[in-house]
Amino acid sequence: MTSSAAASPEQPSYSSILSGSEAEVYQSVSRGALASLILGLLGVTAFLAPFLLILPLTGLVFAIVAFRAFNKFPDELLGKPIAVSGTLLCALTVGLAPAYHTYVYMTEVPEGYTRVSFGALESGVGEPDKPTAEALELDGQKVFIKGYIHPTSMDTLLSRRFVLVPDLGTCCFGGQPPLTHMIEVTLSGEQYATKSLRRQRLAGTLHVKPNLKPVNGLTGVFYQLQADILK
Repeated sequence: MTSSAAASPEQPSYSSILSGSEAEVYQSVSRGALASLILGLLGVTAFLAPFLLILPLTGLVFAIVAFRAFNKFPDELLGKPIAVSGTLLCALTVGLAPAYHTYVYMTEVPEGYTRVSFGALESGVGEPDKPTAEALELDGQKVFIKGYIHPTSMDTLLSRRFVLVPDLGTCCFGGQPPLTHMIEVTLSGEQYATKSLRRQRLAGTLHVKPNLKPVNGLTGVFYQLQADILK
């Protein structure tokens, strides 16, 4: 039997097997595309707080990486529509959220009130924890200030009195803040505050006392706000 007869005509040759395996390309969904979409969805929270803009900005970076990978490996990667959706969502948030926060900032202070930050009330590092000179000048003035409800200052879900603190860390974890980092708020009329991690916006008359006023669960406060408006 000759060598040509030993080889069956039905058996594929080595070259045909190789070409067949090369035709089968493994495909997977781009991780960058998925990341851009997820961060785009989470990035919508940037309308609640400006610092959360880091989420859609990071999403745009992942989208750029994904599109570069699509160009480099067009046959191996799937998910271009996902990357497009993530890009659009991130871009819209990055474009609209700052405009929204700017509008809120320009219009949130009621007429007749002066914007004040906690920075004007807080004593400096290494200085005595007592009212600042700027705070003393604000005594009796109508002010607008933003902050968070200290968790131990409300015994019920609804209250007309609570302590306002400047940052979310103190709000979440409680503890005893520095004395000049607290304002005891009393709401006027039929207004009630609810326990929340949301940033509160208040307008009212600020009173600065040289002596501490005792507050349940805390050492006491120098600052008191008779609030006319709670947003």
